[in-house]
Amino acid sequence: MRVRAIYRDRILKPKKRLNLAEGEEVTIEIRKSKVDRLAGLMGDIDIDSVELQHSAKEVWAKKSLSH
Repeated sequence: MRVRAIYRDRILKPKKRLNLAEGEEVTIEIRKSKVDRLAGLMGDIDIDSVELQHSAKEVWAKKSLSH
């Protein structure tokens, strides 16, 4: 089962209802969204949000052309 969730106030909240029994134990693998990974790759670049949006579009365009 793959589920999207939001982490807020130190609680991971699924965006949809889960088909699990009360008290059922599960294993969770955390993967950040593509946007979070891109921001991590760009590090502490000091640019405004418009320039960042253009840079991100260029990166994804190059990536999609290479596949």
